[in-house]
Amino acid sequence: MIDTHCHLDASRFDPDRDSVVTRAWAAGLHGILIPAVGPETWEPLLELPRKDARIQVGLGIHPQFLPDLRPEDDGEHLERLDALLGQGGAVAVGECGLDGPTLPGAPLERQLAVLRGHLALARKHGLPVLMHCHRLHPAMMELLKEEAWPEAGILMHSYSGGAELARFYIQKGCHFSFAGPVTWAEARKPLDALRVIPADRLVAETDSPDQAPTPFRGQRSEPGYLPHILAGMAHVLGEPVEVLAQRTTENARRLFREAFPSPSR
Repeated sequence: MIDTHCHLDASRFDPDRDSVVTRAWAAGLHGILIPAVGPETWEPLLELPRKDARIQVGLGIHPQFLPDLRPEDDGEHLERLDALLGQGGAVAVGECGLDGPTLPGAPLERQLAVLRGHLALARKHGLPVLMHCHRLHPAMMELLKEEAWPEAGILMHSYSGGAELARFYIQKGCHFSFAGPVTWAEARKPLDALRVIPADRLVAETDSPDQAPTPFRGQRSEPGYLPHILAGMAHVLGEPVEVLAQRTTENARRLFREAFPSPSR
């Protein structure tokens, strides 16, 4: 099992991060992918895979972080990101994307410009994109119709849209990751989407420390909860959880170019 989106560097893990990681391996995980949210985290994150290959990282600027950065510095940040990606050590570009609730602090024009910069870097460095899209799917769809496609692909992280929206992203070649909400009692749209996604485009995540699955909903999530998410996904798909766990692990290793050690190693 590979947690394809876990903010293990978040401050909420400061008191017990080592224990969280220990619990993750004990729960059967073989890998954890940590996506950056802002420039100040890039260098510290790059140190982690050097210590443990089971932990890999993505580098990018989360749209929710843009209000904390000066717009006039966006170009400089993207240039620095380009340089770091060129040095190796990151397996993805992101987390990046579009965020509706952040529009008052970061207008859509700026969000789109920064995202285009990320997509260009993904194409240049041959890396997949960890894509965030919240309440701005129409703008995202228009962008993806216009932009050249990153050869390594795009992963729609913590997908929460319905089946019809998913069909557009499927046609564009996206991969999809699901988090704790697939286990919530009121979940409807993501479950409908889950049923139409091709088997080879599906992976799983916890989005820790957020979106904890049932029975931990409302608490801090952590990567060791991934089996609960996979169980929820398997229930929706009507297949054994062991089969889904193996397939999503293989899909994740292929998407991230075999960066994660094989479970057999």
